[in-house]
Amino acid sequence: MSKNNKRTYRNIQDYGAIGDLHTAALVGVDGSIDWYCYPNFDSPSVFAAILDVQKGGYFQICTASEGDCRQIYFPDTNVLITRFLCEEGVGEITDLMPITPYRTEILRGIVRRVSSVKGTISFVLRCMPAFNYARATHEVLIKDFGAEFRNSNLALELVTTIPVDRADSGVEATFSLREGTTTSFFLTQTNESRAPSEDDAQRMFHDTVDYWRDWLSRCQYRGRWSSQVTRSALALKLMTFEPTGAVIAAPTSSLPEVVGGERNWDYRYVWLRDAAFTLYALLRVGFKEEAAAFMQYLKARISESTSGQLQPVYRINGQHDLHEEVLSNLDGYKGSKPVRVGNAAAWQLQLDLYGALVDAVYLFNKHVTPISYDLWIDLTRILDWVCENWTKPDAGIWEFRTDGKQLVYSKMMCWVALDRGIRLAMKRGLPCNIDRWRQARDAVYDDVMRKGWDKERQSFVQSYGSKTVDASALLMPLVFFVSPTDPRMLKTLDVIQRELTSDHLVHRYRINADGDGLPGEEGTFSLCTFWLVEALTRAGRLEEARVIFERMLGYANHLGLYSEEISPRGNARGNFPQAFTHLALISAAVNLDRALGASQ
Repeated sequence: MSKNNKRTYRNIQDYGAIGDLHTAALVGVDGSIDWYCYPNFDSPSVFAAILDVQKGGYFQICTASEGDCRQIYFPDTNVLITRFLCEEGVGEITDLMPITPYRTEILRGIVRRVSSVKGTISFVLRCMPAFNYARATHEVLIKDFGAEFRNSNLALELVTTIPVDRADSGVEATFSLREGTTTSFFLTQTNESRAPSEDDAQRMFHDTVDYWRDWLSRCQYRGRWSSQVTRSALALKLMTFEPTGAVIAAPTSSLPEVVGGERNWDYRYVWLRDAAFTLYALLRVGFKEEAAAFMQYLKARISESTSGQLQPVYRINGQHDLHEEVLSNLDGYKGSKPVRVGNAAAWQLQLDLYGALVDAVYLFNKHVTPISYDLWIDLTRILDWVCENWTKPDAGIWEFRTDGKQLVYSKMMCWVALDRGIRLAMKRGLPCNIDRWRQARDAVYDDVMRKGWDKERQSFVQSYGSKTVDASALLMPLVFFVSPTDPRMLKTLDVIQRELTSDHLVHRYRINADGDGLPGEEGTFSLCTFWLVEALTRAGRLEEARVIFERMLGYANHLGLYSEEISPRGNARGNFPQAFTHLALISAAVNLDRALGASQ
């Protein structure tokens, strides 16, 4: 990397992620932090060059001469190592956000430890904050300890022993390190206590490594593809907001589904439909504490509703306001506008979330601890609401920005909500109007089987009266709506593989005359491919499932991370890394491994 190189957009898959269970940052293979929100996941950005390479702000450390770049995670952690291989030798950056297993007071922010592994290496540093999504101006103050960046809402300091010079909206420096030497940079909120030292950096590194390894030691998975499963578990933990137990969909906003398109959304929030998938994945690999913490978050959302209706998505602290706003000052990733923050999906009717939510409670009651009476009473209010409203059209799992449709998946998940509620009541002898729930559950099932099945297409379809096939049908056997070997399911599998797959990768649906409220195309959805693996596994087609699973593993980035989608050229698209994809990977791996073991 040369200091004089013009900055350009990197591919989405060329990033690694670090975090401290409050927020996260994306670090490119070129040593540039191009996305960072502080202090929390859904706070305004400090660095957003991934959404505007010129104005977004970044923090880059790289070698002064050209060379190759490599990235790895320090084993069994979310501590990231970036190496630069140049003529003078080998330089290295160790990036982390401090966490301690002892929960003592620690620095909140980013620590960047720069080393010369071989030879004397010259490095270039450029730290260019752009507060509040590059909408706020700030002062740059050169200090004895480095620099301070200050505006009316936030002040951050860059602590270093390396002299820095003011440059544009930030600072820059050039420095050399002899072989075997290290210097550290701390980006943290300004405080009046002593500046951290090199000894502090060393301690933070060891404490953070100890934290991640101690956490991962509780993983109980020992089957095939264990490295991919544990990396997915680490990615999910990275996307956990520890104060509330919330698990966000992704730490980024507005990374496009298609470059140049407008399918750009803010994913830094908590979708209730992810609840059952999250609980299932965490429990299958042994993380009961995380499951319990997330359940506390869900319980709080359930208890808030006096009517029984819930928002599909909430903020990480449980707040309801997700006002969607377009940031017209940012150009978007490779010109993909609009850039959005907030998410208007919070005000949609999405009936499928109720099945996911009640299934999560059911799994928690079964595998962790029996639920309380108070939670049950709150849940009965929600299930009564489902009985009254399941016939309504809605926006569904894909959050269509059109008029509501009679979506097959949404109806099926209403059945799941009622079915799991009935099972809970019968298992525990809990009070409810069980006859009403049974009547509604059976009515939903009959409705889906009559109106959601297309005799001509020989497939379940996306909505009543539609000819569109939808990958969400792959979840039918996973939630026990139909048998995995039911003739209707097997025929639907064949149609999905014939019409929605490309090199075994699965589109969620084909954009056609039905429309989904937005122009443009999109890539294959990574989680849908893992759904296909699991549906084939449950149908007993193990060799086919294994081939597709192995192929899909090849589309992870160099660190084992997945975005939401994969483009026709094999590039990552959409927000990154995406929790739902890693949840689906864990579920598919666990079930395929178990089936392969049983077959042998």
